[in-house]
Amino acid sequence: MHWQRDTQRWHAGCVDRPEIAIEFAPDLHVFVPAARRSGRSAVRTDGSSSLGHVVESLGVPLTEVGALLVDGRPVGNAHVPADREQVSVLAVERPQRLPGPARFLLDVHLGTLARRLRLLGVDAAYENLDIGDPALATRSAAEQRVMLSRDRGLLRRREIWAGAYVYSHRPEEQLKDVLSRFAPPLDPWTRCTACNGVLRAADKESLHDRLHDGTQRSFDAYAQCDDCGQVYWRGAHHAHLEEIVAQALRGQPGEPLAQGL
Repeated sequence: MHWQRDTQRWHAGCVDRPEIAIEFAPDLHVFVPAARRSGRSAVRTDGSSSLGHVVESLGVPLTEVGALLVDGRPVGNAHVPADREQVSVLAVERPQRLPGPARFLLDVHLGTLARRLRLLGVDAAYENLDIGDPALATRSAAEQRVMLSRDRGLLRRREIWAGAYVYSHRPEEQLKDVLSRFAPPLDPWTRCTACNGVLRAADKESLHDRLHDGTQRSFDAYAQCDDCGQVYWRGAHHAHLEEIVAQALRGQPGEPLAQGL
């Protein structure tokens, strides 16, 4: 992009607002209009807002930004852009490093993703009621959990501990995305898919009152949740769950997960 040399910078007793040239990494194009997806484009700022605010005002949540470069040098979100600066907005690197363990909090729209993460032994808290953005952000901060959401407004809340935008509507693609981005340790079959509690092996005799006669005759191995008491065994849908687990394990570490789930 070429800047026009305009020596007439004063109008009606005030200075023009700064104009910057900004470009976004390809991974961030989903957030910006088509006109901003091919190289640098001009943006007028108010001269006082931070670069982080400018980027968010253009549609990109800061949770998705890996680095900000101004004239080729890294700057923080608080940098106030000056006239004619060249800005590059980079996407997060994968796997993304976190300041603590990979623990997640999912909003009301991501129930299937939450269950699949739990199936893999990933600590994934989930709110099945719409408790509102402030409450979700507060819980993320209090429990130091990565907030997973497709709600850009929620991810803009400053109080969240860490956050990530979930790019797909499809649970299988959502799972691949989260595992690729954060590479959490996997320990399948150790968490309750209903409540996220820890599963323990349970003997058939101790579960006698909770099992139908047909189940008791057909299965010998059981697990039970420490928190909610849910009982698990290798039922008719177990083969499908095994395939989800197998695909996830094949993708750890460094290999892409297989398609088709």
